[in-house]
Amino acid sequence: MLPRLLLPQTGHRLTGRALWTSPSWKAGTADSHLPPLPGQARVVICGGGIVGTSVAYHLARLGWTEIVLLEQGRLGAGTTRLSAGIVSVAKPISIECQMANYSNTLYRQLEEETGVKTGYVKTGSLCLAQNQDRFISLKRLASRLRVMGINCNIIKPKDVAKLHPLVNIHDLVGALHLPEDAVVSSPDVNHALAVAAAGHGVQILERTTVQQVLVEKGQVMAVETDRGSIECEFFVNCAGQWAYELGQASEMKVSVPLHGCEHFYLLTKPLEDPVQPNTPVILDMDGRIYARPWQGGILSGGFEKNPKPIFTEGRNQLEIQNMQEDWDHFEPMLSALLRRMPNLESAEIQQLINCPESFTPDMRCLMGETPGVSGYYVLAGMNSSGLAFAGGAGKYLAEWMSYGYPTANVWPLDIKRFGNLQSSRTFLRHRVMEVMPLLYELKVPRWDFQTGRQLRTSPLYDRLDTQGARWMEKHGFERPKYFVPPGKDLLSLDQSKTFYKPDWFDIVGAEVKCCKEAVCVIDMSSFTKFELTSAGDQALTLLQHLCANDLDVPVGHIVHTGMLNERGGYENDCSVVRLSKNSFFIISPTDQQVHCWSWIKKHMPNDPHLHLEDVSWKYTALNLIGPRAMDVLAELSYVSMTPDHFPSMFCKEMSVGYANGIRVMSMTHTGEPGFMLYIPIEYALHVYNEVMSVGQKYGIRNAGYYALRSLRIEKFFAFWGQDLDAFTTPLQCGREFRVKFDKVYTDFLGREALLIQRQEGVTRRFVMLVLDDHDTELDLWPWWGEPIYRNGQLAGTTTSSAYSYTLERHVCLGFVSPPLGPEGLPTPITPDFINRGDYEVDIAGQRYPAKAKLYPFSSLFTQQKRRKDDLELSNLQGK
Repeated sequence: MLPRLLLPQTGHRLTGRALWTSPSWKAGTADSHLPPLPGQARVVICGGGIVGTSVAYHLARLGWTEIVLLEQGRLGAGTTRLSAGIVSVAKPISIECQMANYSNTLYRQLEEETGVKTGYVKTGSLCLAQNQDRFISLKRLASRLRVMGINCNIIKPKDVAKLHPLVNIHDLVGALHLPEDAVVSSPDVNHALAVAAAGHGVQILERTTVQQVLVEKGQVMAVETDRGSIECEFFVNCAGQWAYELGQASEMKVSVPLHGCEHFYLLTKPLEDPVQPNTPVILDMDGRIYARPWQGGILSGGFEKNPKPIFTEGRNQLEIQNMQEDWDHFEPMLSALLRRMPNLESAEIQQLINCPESFTPDMRCLMGETPGVSGYYVLAGMNSSGLAFAGGAGKYLAEWMSYGYPTANVWPLDIKRFGNLQSSRTFLRHRVMEVMPLLYELKVPRWDFQTGRQLRTSPLYDRLDTQGARWMEKHGFERPKYFVPPGKDLLSLDQSKTFYKPDWFDIVGAEVKCCKEAVCVIDMSSFTKFELTSAGDQALTLLQHLCANDLDVPVGHIVHTGMLNERGGYENDCSVVRLSKNSFFIISPTDQQVHCWSWIKKHMPNDPHLHLEDVSWKYTALNLIGPRAMDVLAELSYVSMTPDHFPSMFCKEMSVGYANGIRVMSMTHTGEPGFMLYIPIEYALHVYNEVMSVGQKYGIRNAGYYALRSLRIEKFFAFWGQDLDAFTTPLQCGREFRVKFDKVYTDFLGREALLIQRQEGVTRRFVMLVLDDHDTELDLWPWWGEPIYRNGQLAGTTTSSAYSYTLERHVCLGFVSPPLGPEGLPTPITPDFINRGDYEVDIAGQRYPAKAKLYPFSSLFTQQKRRKDDLELSNLQGK
């Protein structure tokens, strides 16, 4: 039975705002009256919703000409027409907060710029917390927003009641108030963007369907529509829920991993005491609902636990636009609304809206140039935040197309984070059923998706699973987090979700101890692996151009290097092995598989004698870490593995057990002694069994990535995607020793930028912070993204952190910068600035003192611990 709100007496449909037209692109009543299709353009944008018009607007603002925007129906007649109209900065990751903040500013200014009313009202918003964990997550968000200069306040329940009298506060523990958040009319904002774009010369054509994109030699050449073809250099897929089908329909298939879902919200008629237009938006994530003022009443929707996927195959826009209401499906959200706003019981419902939304496999939008097709860009999959993101996302994509990369790090949104493996329709349907509810779920550190799992696995997966492996997923690949010893409660560990000390703490500690004192095995098969070969020196020449380090090393040597962009920032951080004179083995992070391939291919000459192969699937990688690793391998290979016979950063093909052709490398990615074994997959199980059998006498055990993380962070090792990105240079993170300015091939990417930076000085530095006065048992843990304060002033943020079992303290890595100079310009940072500051790390609003250094703390604390142990021993002997 439905709750007590009064349902409409007649089953009328949403009529919506009258569709507008503008003289610049006014459509006639028949195809014969449509404006003629241009024969050529510089860029064609597909999709006339708010995302497409934003891209067109921002490209035009950057000086682009010959821009054509195509819409299969009427502008803004899809999801944009039905948007709830909320623009909030309460987003999970920083780049999304930045996009929403820019969108807010843009929409506020559009009315003055265009003369088109956008319905912009600054309402502010209230993110409610029904429990302490949610409250902690809001405090962490508040800390992040303050770093960006966004106004926000943590408030008490009684303050919520003052700001929004309809809200029931009796089950609340607190809230986050975002006073700058706003509501707008999404169709009117879209109209304003289109008017502004048209004013800058953008040609907008409605009722024109893109059928496919024509590609020649990996480059966009033309767009084929139902009204003819348009030659172009660039194409932007902003087709929303049709973006997947459009990508698959193209001559060269493009993977756009998203899937549609039905999204419901209701509208009430004006209340007896009308809700004021500037009443704050309510985001009650624990109740899975949102609510905003709407014409004297309330607009309220949510993200239910059992979403309804949309199957767009073979359906046109009109069918999707007119989806049916479903009161039974909406009932849980209606109940949650009445619990939060009991006074609505007497309100009359005007209608229930069913709005199509598209979602991606990781709840983040898709942006950027597609791998494999130059000039084909995508901006889609907004996960029900299209209005909030459209302004900022359109700006960043326009910058990307203009300058080669945006002015902010958008890697978390880059479409190249996905590959073809995530484009399976079955995978997307299953994942979207999990993603939509997760939008409002409480997400604590280290949470994992549950659907679409076991897609990519090591040959050792079943063997490790039976030995207690707990799994996480990276780029579709299953990786062990840690191994649960026999007798532990597996279910309780799987359900251990907290911002505090996790239940796996002691398990990972034992694995770290074993890595330092005996030998551990970590399956690292997920790492990206390429082989670059050539008939002559083409492979070396290409790598010398792409890499900052010198790759002209003797055969068998390993080189750690960055592949830099023109700004000197990291596009890839990798290890390169010279297998032979003209053959190289490249090892990169797991989630770099598509991006790194695309980066190398982009710079490869069209030479039939130069060949790049992705061999990730050919090799299983085992990391043997610890002082006894050399004993295990020596016994299995009958070869001495001491440093005298097998020096550091060296690779050699060896026999291990019965298996030949094992690439053994003297590195571990942790700073601990040991070896990486790259094993042809048919030998993987045999080699693993032999290693475990022989290793028994040396105390061998399995370990996972949590132990690896702890080891690498206490050694001050930076990882790409966490600490390094396209804006971070080697000079900023203490890796200048991996840049060879004087190598024979001096024309490597980023060299000029680094020379300038070396001369002028860097304005931020990568530092290691060890927390003081932090109780691991009782205090909140740092994870990443925490603000760093120096002498009470904001100086930077953390990028990664872990508990160091060696130092017995938390270690955070991050970047700090000095205050701006007198003219508001960045100033160079010096070691003295770093060493003489008093540092604090802000964890959910609580600041903890920390020591900051430019080198690892390990040696210092090891000496202190040894002295402490010696003192305790002498005291014990004296008793």
